[in-house]
Amino acid sequence: MHAITIPEPGGPEALTWAEVPDPEPGEGEVLVEVAASAVNRADILQRQGFYAPPPGASPYPGLECSGRIAALGSGVGGWSVGDEVCALLSGGGYAEKVVVPAGQLLPVPKGLTVTQAAALPEVVCTVWSNVFMVAHLRPGETLLVHGGSSGIGTMAIQLAKAVGAKVAVTAGTRDKLDRCAGLGADILINYREQDFVAEIKEATGGAGADVILDNMGAKYLDRNVQALAVNGRLAIIGMQGGVKGELNIGALLGKRAAISATSLRARPLSEKAAIVAAVREHVWPLLDAGHVRPVVDRELPMREAAAGHRLLEESGHVGKVLLVTE
Repeated sequence: MHAITIPEPGGPEALTWAEVPDPEPGEGEVLVEVAASAVNRADILQRQGFYAPPPGASPYPGLECSGRIAALGSGVGGWSVGDEVCALLSGGGYAEKVVVPAGQLLPVPKGLTVTQAAALPEVVCTVWSNVFMVAHLRPGETLLVHGGSSGIGTMAIQLAKAVGAKVAVTAGTRDKLDRCAGLGADILINYREQDFVAEIKEATGGAGADVILDNMGAKYLDRNVQALAVNGRLAIIGMQGGVKGELNIGALLGKRAAISATSLRARPLSEKAAIVAAVREHVWPLLDAGHVRPVVDRELPMREAAAGHRLLEESGHVGKVLLVTE
């Protein structure tokens, strides 16, 4: 088979389409013939040499994929060869074939093509686990999403609206904010021109956001705490704004607020399987009914993964960028 390899860390040009050995499914695993994968920020970090795959994972980038089951390992039940699926991965999605633990598989939702389904696993599992399983967003509460036009952001808007929450987003252009509004966002904040703390306070009558989904990390830490409501919850899922910030514990205590920080890739298989099972129970009915849909910016041939990386690095997209094998 062929896969995107990284012979040496570097810029997008470091991504190399090369012939590599076919993987073989072990116990509890399935072999998936990949139809598509998607570009995530973590893939860029891996390409740059800053985010190595966890032990035992595929060395190739790609944290999600869609395709068709080609073979079953021993002990796998509930799935058959030929089933159309999408999957949460620890790596290996940028390839023509990948081995997946059976607990990380999901069926392709009704109304979506197998290619479109590649836009789902990483964003849905990230949003559901952080916003709902950890931060416990409830109907009537306000969610602030930083980077509302990203793959994560576009899914967070839709899921929050589906459960009856109010949604505020930050983005850097009018066009991106308009796209967020089209998905249901109620409060639109241009982070280049507006102070999101002041804007969220004004929009909520001084209360602030009940839940904040943050991809920036250190750069926004203090202002995120300022923007939280009493009993608010800050869920950090990225470090685009740095890794070390100053935390005003007094402000956090005064609001009886909480901060969580999570990632998916290095979690034990049992934790990933639990998240995938929760997503299948709670989110897949919304997808099957057409109430929630992935936002796909464009599809590129997988061998042109470098172009997809450049697009994300330039923030020249809305939603997901897919890499297609077929």
